[in-house]
Formats: sequence, C-alpha cells, structure tokens
Amino acid sequence: MTRRRSSSRNRKSASSGGISPQTLMRSGGVALVAVAILTLLSLISLSRGTLSDQWISLLRLIFGWGAYIMPVALGALGVWLFLHSVDKVRALDRSTWLGIVLLLFTLLGILHAFAAEPKSLATSGQGGGHVGLYIRQALTAWLGQLGMMIVLATGVVVALVLVFDIQTLAVLRAIKDAGVKAINAFRNWRREQAALPPSDESLPAKLFSQIKEKSERIRRETLKPKPAASPADAKILQPRIIGSGETHWQLPVIASILEDSKEQDISQAEIRHRARVIEETLASFGVPGKVTEVNQGPTITQFGVEPGYVERRDGNGRAKVKVNQIAALAKDLELALAASPLRIEAPVPGRSVVGIEVPNAQPSMVSLRGVMESEEFQTHKGNLVMALGRDVSGQPIVADLTAMPHLLIAGATGSGKSVCINAIIACLLCKHTPDDLRLILVDPKMVELVNYNGIPHLLSPVVIEAPKVVETLKWATREMERRYRLFSRVGARNIEVYNRQLASQGEKPLPFVVIVIDELADIMMVSPDEVERSVCRIAQMARATGIHLIIATQRPSVDVVTGLIKANFPARISFAVTSLVDSRVILDAPGAEQLLGSGDMLFMAPDSSKLVRAQGCWVSDPELERLVRYWKGLQLTQPVPANAHLVQPPLWEEMAATDEADQEDELLQEAIKVVSEQKRASVSLLQRRLRIGYSRASRLIDLMEQEGIVGPSPGGSRPRDVLVGTSDTHRHAA
Repeated sequence: MTRRRSSSRNRKSASSGGISPQTLMRSGGVALVAVAILTLLSLISLSRGTLSDQWISLLRLIFGWGAYIMPVALGALGVWLFLHSVDKVRALDRSTWLGIVLLLFTLLGILHAFAAEPKSLATSGQGGGHVGLYIRQALTAWLGQLGMMIVLATGVVVALVLVFDIQTLAVLRAIKDAGVKAINAFRNWRREQAALPPSDESLPAKLFSQIKEKSERIRRETLKPKPAASPADAKILQPRIIGSGETHWQLPVIASILEDSKEQDISQAEIRHRARVIEETLASFGVPGKVTEVNQGPTITQFGVEPGYVERRDGNGRAKVKVNQIAALAKDLELALAASPLRIEAPVPGRSVVGIEVPNAQPSMVSLRGVMESEEFQTHKGNLVMALGRDVSGQPIVADLTAMPHLLIAGATGSGKSVCINAIIACLLCKHTPDDLRLILVDPKMVELVNYNGIPHLLSPVVIEAPKVVETLKWATREMERRYRLFSRVGARNIEVYNRQLASQGEKPLPFVVIVIDELADIMMVSPDEVERSVCRIAQMARATGIHLIIATQRPSVDVVTGLIKANFPARISFAVTSLVDSRVILDAPGAEQLLGSGDMLFMAPDSSKLVRAQGCWVSDPELERLVRYWKGLQLTQPVPANAHLVQPPLWEEMAATDEADQEDELLQEAIKVVSEQKRASVSLLQRRLRIGYSRASRLIDLMEQEGIVGPSPGGSRPRDVLVGTSDTHRHAA
C-alpha cells in the first residue's frame, strides 16, 4: 500500500515537470561516491588543491583520526542511496541509523579517551578531533575517568547490536548453554578423576608422566596405519562385564554419542516486517490488533496479537474485537505473509493475546543432545525423564514417563513419528543402565527398531511377528501381577517404596519395564480384542509396578485407537495428520492437520488439556549406531577377563521348543557345583554362571529344592540357603 502511494506521488511529480525522488536519490548517491573518492585521494596525498586542503583540514579538525573513516562512510551512503532508488535494497529502519551514528561518536570518544594532552591533540587534528574532545570532557565531568570508559564500551556494544541486528536473547541463551556445557564437562572430568586409582606420585610428576605417556601414544598411533573409523567412536567406554565378582555398568558420555547442532535465528528486521504485515492486514479488514510479543521457535514464530477496539454500532463507546474475528482471517494472513500453513491459537493459554504461528523460512533442527544438556533436563527429578523437543519459544520440553504414565503417539507417514520413538529410546539408554530399566520393543514393520537387537536392556529380541505381540502383552500382565504379589508381601504401595526397602537391605532394585509398540494398527488387525484387552489392563494397573507403554500408530482411526485405549492414555503426541477427523481422534481437538511435518508436533500433557506445539528432537542413524555399539560392548577401553561374557536374557525360552530336556542332567550337576562353591543359591547366580535364561534357572532351583540340596525361598529376591556341605554335594553329583 505504501509503495502504491509513493509510486502514484512519483507519477504526479513527473507529470507536473518536477524531479522525482528516485532521480534525486540516484544523483545524490553518485555525488556522495565522487566526494568519497576525492576525499580518499586527498587523504593519501595523491590529489591536492586549495579546496581539497581546506576540506581535509576541516575533517581532521572535527574528527581527528576519524577523518579516515569519512570516505568509507560517504561511499557506503552513496552506494546505498543509488541501490535504494532502484529498489535493490530495503530501507534502513531508525534503529540501524541510530546504531551507525552511535558507533561513530563512541569510536571518536575512544580515540581521544587515553590522550595525555587532549586539547593539543584535538587542535593538531589527531585523536578523535574536537568531537572526541567534547565527548571526553563531558563524560569525564559527569562520570569520571572510569565511568567514561564504561559508557564508551557500552556504547560500542549497543551500537553493534543495533547495526548488525544482534538478538540479545539469543546471545544470552548461547552464553547459558555454553556455561551448562562447561559445568557438565567439569563434572564428567571430576567423575573420571575420582574413578582413577590413587597414586603416590606428586602432582607435577604425575602430570609429567601423563603428558609423556600421551605423547608417546600419539607418536605410536601416527606411525602405524589406522583403519577407517568415525571420530565420534574414540571415547566409548565399557558397558558391562559379567564374570567373577560384581557386575558394573557405566553410562555413556553424551558428548561422545550424540551430536550437537546450531540453531538458526530469524533477523529482527524480518520479525518486525512480519509483525507490521499482520497489523496492517488485520486493520484492512476492520479488525484492529497490535503485536505485543514474539516467541521465536525452531520451526515457527508465534506472534502474540492483542485485540484492539472498534466503535459500537449504536455509537455508545467502543468494544473490543472478538477473538473469533481474528481466527476467521487465517487464510488472509497466509496470503499476506506468503506463509502456509498458518495456525491461530485463540487465545494463548495463560496470556491475553491471540497466537499467530507463522512457519519460519529456514527451520532449525532440534538436537537431542541440546535438550538433554539443558538445565530443565538436568534438574528434572523424574525416574524416566524424556527429552521431547522445544516449544514455540525455544524452551526445552521435558517429560517424565512415570508421571504420564503411558504415551500415545500418532502421525501420518513421514511426519516424524519413528524419529520421536528413537529419540525417546536413545534418551532412556543414555540415562539408565539395564539394572534400572528393561525394554520390550515391538516392530511389526521390521525396519525401525531391529537395530537395537543385542543391547542388554532388552528382555527379548525385538518382536517383529504380530502373533507374538499378544504373548508379549500377556507376559507383561503376568509380570505385573507378580510384582503386585511382591509388593503385598512387604507392604509396599508402588515400585519406588519397594526399591527403597530393597536398597536398605543391600539388594538390587526392581527395574522399570518400558514396552514400545511402533505400529498399533498392524497388531490390531491380527487380534483386536485380545490386544485391546491386554493394553487396557496394563495401562490401567501397571503404573504402580513400573511397567509403562509407548504406543505409536500412523492410522489414528476409531477402530485402532479405541475409546478404551484413549481413556487410559492421557499423555498424547500428534504429528501431522491428513484430516481434521484424525486430529480429533488422537487429540479430541483440531490442529494436527495444520502442522508442518518433519517433527512438528502437538503435545498433550497428562495434567493439562491444553496443547503445546513443539519441534521434536532429531537423532540421526550414526548417533543411534554409536549408542547401540556402546551398549553391545564392541568398543572397550579395558581388557576383558577370559571368563567374562555379555548376557542378554531371552524372553521366549518358555515359549520356544528347545532341547533343554536333553541337557537338563548336565546343567543340574553344574548348578549343584556352583551353589556348593558359593554357599548360596539364587536364580540370578545360575543365570550369570551358566549363561541361561530365567525360566531354566528357576527350574533348576526347583529341582535342587526337590533333591534337598537348597532350602525353600525366603521371599523377595534374597538367596536360598544350601542345606548340604561341599562333600555331600560332590557325592550327590557323582
């Protein structure tokens, strides 16, 4: 509209015989460039005359050494005027001009700030000239010498912020993230130093020996040929060793597994332009509003619009604009902003504004490492903390699975559903050992979760056959009932109280169990009634026992996500869907059909019905490969004992037909020998020593109890007593 008015004024002035403003700007730009060239030649003494000498003397008298900046400033101004007259560059706003002027005056003040004789320096055309002299005298008289320096330094920083449009919040956020990373690195270093064995050497001798050993190792590695390997695999620690003695786990170092990414921010000029377009578009339709806040996120930028006032029809005062009137102009705003799709949140929960969410031209990627290293994640007190992403203002979204207590994820193909599941699993694997967390992964598609096969967290290999899913859910139901029986024996209400009692007795805690089902629709096609019954029973009762469900589907229809399933999953995540009906099925509200895809999601927390828009965390295939390789123990920093081995207990032993009956007698004799040497008997002991599963070890314990070798179970997870001596057990074995 402004350009149309200016063009009409130009046509009127041209038709009346006057000179158009564009012609004046072009002429002035060329003249300023010529003056800049002549000034530069006069300064370097290549072209001097009477007029040029007086001009240079005047510049030096006023600006001092700042006279050498004037040719550059005049030339840049002339070029900008010429390009602006032909619509090649945009007009500079007031803040930019203010920053340029402020930067010039502060630089002149700095040039004159440390002069011993300021007046003579200004008279001779040096330092900051008379401008610098006046700035120094004024600031020194008002604030003193130290105050002058502080004001000049602050002026330079403010001028740079105004000129180059530096975002203060982004700088503060970067400083905070750098501080958090430094603190985490220091904590990891202290933890590694505390794990080192004590030494009698003095500190200088120890440092010298470490430096010498490191340099010698680097020299040897540079001489021998190296196989091709990823640089991020250099710092992979040993996950677990099972053999003689205790079992020890080490959590991976996040910096060696996950990669960090830099987020891109929109310039303040672009934000102000969009805010002005929103206000002008609303005003053109008779719906006045003012943009009072801007929240910039990785994918979208939310503009908070405060509704204005309009005159009443009866002429009695003014009335505030209705929220529905702003929401009805969504398509018109998309056209004006040239951005689609555009979502309007009317109103924003907890604030008296209407949120207009505009997609960014260049969306930023949210790394899993960045969210896990944030203060919100590090200070969260939950048992199963998950990093989900960042909201529209760039703040991390962190949730606790034990508080949900189950999670339902839905979205169309390619919307980011599987990436979200992988990010949740990677987050859990980075923060929990197999003693604290066990996983059951169901992947009927056979492409998303099969790479996790072999990690010690799994209770069974990844389930890829749909008929076996029903048996898996039945096993989870039996495990839930077994845990409730354990709780009732000791009077514990939930797994946290039970684990505290076990810890007071010096025993290992009962691990949490997370069941992840990547595609619910494929399983519901096989046996919908049994799957729905098992899922609902686990979702209703398994929270106190530490068993949690994460279910995902790409077809959120009523025959897949039934009413009973939705009622037991208050926490839900919806990625982009294809229709409004799908959005209402998964969220009971519209909005998911307007998402952008590629990780853009709506999160419904279990304690609130309000939807939170966020960009999900991204985890790449190399990151997952390093994490799986770490837990498989392929990269070890310590030598493995000869009798050590990695164990993954199978779940399907009791379901699969094996030849265990033929080997029963041989294993029974070995089991008798093991319990006689250790003077105690337990299922976990036989699992570790004989490398067998839980069901087989439990059967051997029952056989030894029938033979009178071990006593009855004392309850809980305490070991059984061995009733016969070593000689008797050897005689019994013979």
